Amino acid sequence: MSTQTISNDLLEECWITTDAAQLSGGFDREHFEIIHSLTEHPLLQIPELMELADRTKRDRPAGIYYDAGTDIRVDQRWDQMPAKQFSVIETMQRIETCGAWLLFKDVQKDPKYKIFLGSGWEKIKSKIDRDLKSRVLREDALIFVTSPKRVATYHIDRECSFLLQIKGTKTIHVFDRADREVLPEEEIERFWTVDNNAPVYKPQFQARATSYKLRPGNGVHIPVNCPHWVENDDNVSVSLNVNVQFKDTLRANTYRANHALRTLGLTPRPPGQSPAIDYLKSHSVAAAAAAKGALHKLSSLKKPS
Repeated sequence: MSTQTISNDLLEECWITTDAAQLSGGFDREHFEIIHSLTEHPLLQIPELMELADRTKRDRPAGIYYDAGTDIRVDQRWDQMPAKQFSVIETMQRIETCGAWLLFKDVQKDPKYKIFLGSGWEKIKSKIDRDLKSRVLREDALIFVTSPKRVATYHIDRECSFLLQIKGTKTIHVFDRADREVLPEEEIERFWTVDNNAPVYKPQFQARATSYKLRPGNGVHIPVNCPHWVENDDNVSVSLNVNVQFKDTLRANTYRANHALRTLGLTPRPPGQSPAIDYLKSHSVAAAAAAKGALHKLSSLKKPS
């Protein structure tokens, strides 16, 4: 039996081996360390990732993002990243020295990598919640490849994730999403409405973060909107990340409504304090979005000659 066959057999089992009670009890509620068994998988090693980079750039150019810079700050915005100096293949070849951060998006769309969201992932989801599938809008697998000492800047995400360390070591600092000194309501509102970079790093609160030392074989679960940033050690790092985005728009739309109210000079009630008000806000935003979409569709129709 080939090494590849053995590795693919591994992906058919629960490759996150963390205790089921921890997975089901903490999923999207709290951040916690996880253990996995994918460290040696051939598809997650640099030679195969070089081939993935080549295929992705050719077949799905939007499926890869990268930049390179040696002086990236923890508080730097995504739109302040340095311009690309090399092609993606050259960047991978220079990964030891060029200060790069590469993100392979939706790797499950590559025929070789679709197995990462196969039967093993389905078994993991069933350990979390047998009804989880009905609540999921989309899920995707990402791969990060990072140069020595590179920083991944402070941010929050729309998805909850399982970040698995494959190669190298790094430290991820994760904050409590409920701490309103770290993450004020206004920043969350802007994030869900107009600015993916809305959360602002506050160094005076760094001590409140939980810092996880990631090494091959472990990882971390990060709930939706938990602020975090990463500092790589003096080594090349490879990580696999599996994201889950939920169908529920109630909370997101409530934040969008609150952003609109705040621009009018009001101080809106945060989500969760009144389910009835949250419901009203959410459906108002949904109705406004539907009306905007209908108007756009009408305006795009050709006028009769």
